Amino acid sequence: MDSFDASTANKQPATGGITVEPFDGVVTATFADVIIGSSKEALLLREEDHDPVFYIPFKDVYFDFLRKSPTVTHCPHKGDASHWSVSANGEGMDDVVWAYETPFAGVAEIAGHAAFYPKKVRIEAVNNQTDQSIDL
Repeated sequence: MDSFDASTANKQPATGGITVEPFDGVVTATFADVIIGSSKEALLLREEDHDPVFYIPFKDVYFDFLRKSPTVTHCPHKGDASHWSVSANGEGMDDVVWAYETPFAGVAEIAGHAAFYPKKVRIEAVNNQTDQSIDL
């Protein structure tokens, strides 16, 4: 019988043409005119056949407006994603934020970071070099 080695469980490399790089600028996520996350230390994840995604460090996400959801999704390249719902300014919406709390090793740098669904929140990214908003 093969034994399961928990120490290597999250060591699967990322595939699918994934790259993660620091974003040189400020990324802000807004829901119902309330900033729910803003960071100068965001990461930009690009994945083959997917739109680019900004990941904001947890320390820059305003979790006072969020509650953890029972929703968990799985990506074969990144791992299992937890989700959070938002309530702000008298409005609410389910599953607006996700995070890979223990991502696979190939994308380990996104641990401790959250991403926001662009169809559910407004995401603004302003590049430091050009002072221009970035459209992804």
